[in-house]
Amino acid sequence: MKPKQPVGIAGYGAYVPRFRVQTAAISAAWRPRGAAAAAVAEKSVPGPDEDVVTMSIEAGRTALGRAEIDPASIGAVWVGTESKPYAVKPSATIVAEALGITPGVVAADMEFACKAGSEAMQAAVAFVGAGMVDGALAIGMDTAQSKPGDALEYTAGCGGAAFVFAPAERSVAVVEASLSHVTDTPDFFRREGAPYPEHGGRFTGEPSYFQHTLAASRRLLEELGASAGDYAYAVFHQPVPKFVHRVAKELGFSREQINDGLLAPRMGNAYAGSSLVGLAAILDVAAPGDRIFFCSYGSGAGSDAFSFEVNERIGERRNGPTVVEYLDRRCAITDYGHYLKLRKKILRS
Repeated sequence: MKPKQPVGIAGYGAYVPRFRVQTAAISAAWRPRGAAAAAVAEKSVPGPDEDVVTMSIEAGRTALGRAEIDPASIGAVWVGTESKPYAVKPSATIVAEALGITPGVVAADMEFACKAGSEAMQAAVAFVGAGMVDGALAIGMDTAQSKPGDALEYTAGCGGAAFVFAPAERSVAVVEASLSHVTDTPDFFRREGAPYPEHGGRFTGEPSYFQHTLAASRRLLEELGASAGDYAYAVFHQPVPKFVHRVAKELGFSREQINDGLLAPRMGNAYAGSSLVGLAAILDVAAPGDRIFFCSYGSGAGSDAFSFEVNERIGERRNGPTVVEYLDRRCAITDYGHYLKLRKKILRS
């Protein structure tokens, strides 16, 4: 898919909470003695005053500042999340109000598990590409949910990123093309009223993550007549690092191209903004002329694939905190009980 008029990322920003729980503390409570260590060393945890809205505002401010755009010119705001603070009330309207974008704006929340943020990106490209708005803000943000002791508790981190999409002549990375690949694959879900999501165990890899990620990636590369060697970087959703390693190898991307080891071991990655944080991290270091391949994944199931080309404006738009600075700004939580308290998993009678 290509928009009628060229569109690109004009500004971007990420946010990762300061608190990190060490997965060794989770293992000490739930895993048998002598069990193999978790693939992720620690994951990000929101503080008592942090939620999807507050984190989206922080990332959005950085994105708008880097875009050098008047907030009043933003015509659409979408917040992609699976852990919004209100069951019935959009987070996007709160975010838009705080950023000075209301009232003349389209605003809504998007849901599609871990690819809700990239779904917002698709909508932003479409609105700007059709000439309906001069700029659109797409956000993917989560305070990821996981049942105590469940496999997700070791990898479901918190955080996300925001991207301002605008006409290509004002962008730092132009969208060459994008596409989506979805099927009805119930590998992960949370029913109304249930406190935690459930996952399909062995279905998480096949036919879910690998089938959709590989299908979307291959289709986009084929449509562009491109191969892995044409890109400086590649970004994929990271439920666990080994999933990305396998996908990258099958598509022909090297570990250097996927910036191996930057995100997953340090913050956890199974949440709506994870691949978007990866894209922001790459934009922090990419050079003019670099091409970036991006493919998200969301349970339910589907993937959004994008191809970007970075231009000479990238060096002028890097004011504000980088992803690595957020990762390095950490406060370790070594006590599992403290983690449960922060995540409000201990219910008082």
